[in-house]
Amino acid sequence: MLGDDRKVSPVACVLLVLLRIAIGWHLLYEGWWKINTQTTATPWTAEGYLKNATGPLRTTFRNLTGDPNDLDWLDYDKVSARLDDYVARFQAHYPGVNDKPERGLSVAERVTLLLDGPEDYRVELAQLPEGVDLSRWKNAIRFDAAKKRLIVNGQNHLLPDERDSILALAPLNDSTPAEQKDVIARFRKAVEDVFKQQAKLPIRQQLAALLKGDPDRVGVLQQKGDVVVEKRMGEIEQYKAAIDRYEANLKKTRQAFQWDHVQKQWLELQALRRKLVDPVKALEVELRTEAEKLLDASQLAKGPVPPRMTQMRSINLQTMYGLAIVGILLIAGLFTRVAALGGFGLLMMFYLAIPPWPGTPPEVGIEHNFIVNKVLVEAIACLAFVFLPSGRWFGVDAIGAALFRRKRD
Repeated sequence: MLGDDRKVSPVACVLLVLLRIAIGWHLLYEGWWKINTQTTATPWTAEGYLKNATGPLRTTFRNLTGDPNDLDWLDYDKVSARLDDYVARFQAHYPGVNDKPERGLSVAERVTLLLDGPEDYRVELAQLPEGVDLSRWKNAIRFDAAKKRLIVNGQNHLLPDERDSILALAPLNDSTPAEQKDVIARFRKAVEDVFKQQAKLPIRQQLAALLKGDPDRVGVLQQKGDVVVEKRMGEIEQYKAAIDRYEANLKKTRQAFQWDHVQKQWLELQALRRKLVDPVKALEVELRTEAEKLLDASQLAKGPVPPRMTQMRSINLQTMYGLAIVGILLIAGLFTRVAALGGFGLLMMFYLAIPPWPGTPPEVGIEHNFIVNKVLVEAIACLAFVFLPSGRWFGVDAIGAALFRRKRD
C-alpha cells in the first residue's frame, strides 16, 4: 500500500508539468520584460528594491548597490569623475566623431564644451566708449583692443549686477553726445550679447554651484583667524544626520507603533534625499541628452553609450538573464532539476530582501502576508521540482532520456 501511495497519477503528472511551465513562463516574462527596458529611457534596475530591503539581511542587500543612501551623488569629486567617465565613453563609443566637424568644432569637442564650457565667451566690438574702464571687473570681462573683442572669462561669469554696473558706465539717452551714440549703442549690445552667451553655466559649473556654492546645501562656516564667526549646518549634513538617526531608531524598533514612527522617518528621509540628489542626477541626464543631440543618424544607429560595468550593473544583468534562462529551461523541460534549483535560488534572494517576518516593517501594497508570501510559495514549488522528474514526464529531458535508453539497448 505504501508503494501505491507514492505513485504519481497521470493527472498529477500533467498538473505538475503545467505548474512547472507556468512558473517558467512567469520567470521568462519577468526577465524578458526587464531586458527590453534596457534600451528605453527608464531601464529596469534592482537598485530600488535592494535599497528598500528589510529584515536581518537588510544591510547586506543595501550594500550591494554600492551607495545605499546616494551619498556619492552629493560628493562633487565623485560626480565630476562620473561625468568625465561618461564623456570618455561617449567619445569611445562613437568612433569618427572627431572627423565630422560642425561649425568649426568636432562632435567630441562639443561634448567636452557641454561639460566644461569654453575658456571664454566673445563678441566683436570695435572700441569702447569714451570714459568706460572695465578694470574693476578684470577677472570677469575685458576688452581686447588688438583683436577688437569683448571677452568674458569662461570660468568666472559676469553676474547680472555686474552687467548692469557696466551698462551704467555708458548710458544711452537724449543727453548722449551724437558722435558717441553709435559707439555706445554697439557697446551696450555687445555687453548684452556676451552676457546671454555666458548666462547658462556649463554642467560642471552647475554641479559646483549645487555641491560647493549653495550655502543652504553645504552649510556656512566663516572664520576670522581661528575664531568661528558663523557655523550653520547645510541640508547635506542634515541628511547624513537623519540617516544616522533613522538607523539607530530602526535597531530599537519592535512594536507596531514604533514601526509607524520609523516608517514616517523613512519617508521624510527619502523626501530629503530626492530634494538633494535629484537635481544632481538631472545634470547627468542633461549631459547625456544634449550629447545625443550632437550625433547624426549613422551614429545614433549604434545605440546609446553602454552603461558602466559596476557591481549594480552586474547584479542587474545576472537577475535579468538569470530569470529569462531559468524560465526557458523550465518551459522546455531541459536540465529541469538544475533550472529548478536556479529558480529557487533567485526567488529566495527576492524573498530574503523584503521578508514578511515578525520584527520587520509591513510590506507596502494590497497584500497581507505573514512569513509566507507568493514569492516563497513559488520558491518552494521550484524546490519541489528539484526532486521530481518532471522533465522526463514532458520536455527535452524526456527526449534525451529516451535516446540514451535506445543507445544503451
